[in-house]
Amino acid sequence: MTDRRSSKPQPGSREDRLAQALRANLARRKAQARARQAADQVDDNEDAPETGHATGKDS
Repeated sequence: MTDRRSSKPQPGSREDRLAQALRANLARRKAQARARQAADQVDDNEDAPETGHATGKDS
C-alpha cells in the first residue's frame, strides 16, 4: 500500500490557494468594472448631440 500522508497537501497550501483565488477574483471584478465603465462612456458619446460643424450657420 502507498503512504497516504505523503499525498496530503501542506497546511499552508489551502491558505495559498484561497489567497490566489481571491486575487484572481479581484482582478476579474476590476476588469469587468473597467469594461462596464468603457461601455457606459461609449453609450454616453452616442447619445450626445454632435457639436462643431453642424451649427446651421454660415461662417
